[in-house]
Amino acid sequence: MSLDAIDLALLAALQENAMMTAQELSERLHLSPSQAGRRRQRLEAEGYIRGYRADVEPERIGLGVEAFIQIVMATHTEKNALDFVRITKIQREIVGAWTLTGEADYLLRVFCADLGALNRLVQQVLLPHPAVSRVQSQIVMERVKADAPLPVS
Repeated sequence: MSLDAIDLALLAALQENAMMTAQELSERLHLSPSQAGRRRQRLEAEGYIRGYRADVEPERIGLGVEAFIQIVMATHTEKNALDFVRITKIQREIVGAWTLTGEADYLLRVFCADLGALNRLVQQVLLPHPAVSRVQSQIVMERVKADAPLPVS
């Protein structure tokens, strides 16, 4: 299914504020509330909208350290890769994980309470993994630009 200009405008609006009501969307998109609601439901059903969640301020809930961790694997077997990915999914501090091209194999985004918690994650969880060769952490000093909406057009 292809998206028209109204679908794209709806996606852009929901990325700004996912709590917009059908009435608010209708005013923004120049549709009736029922049309706006049906389009939203269709985009959800077709998988264009994966879900909704609150954007929580990490420091307010005691997560004072944000870091990116690059992982270089020593061995590249399917079992090691699946096991490492399993670790990324069960460690609550790891909020994002990507496979990469280039020198590093994985990039992890983590939030920890403090430097001690980050050190424990690296020293007790990541480095002991049998397939991990090297771990390199970069601690975020300041978030210059927060996660932004996708550039729909």
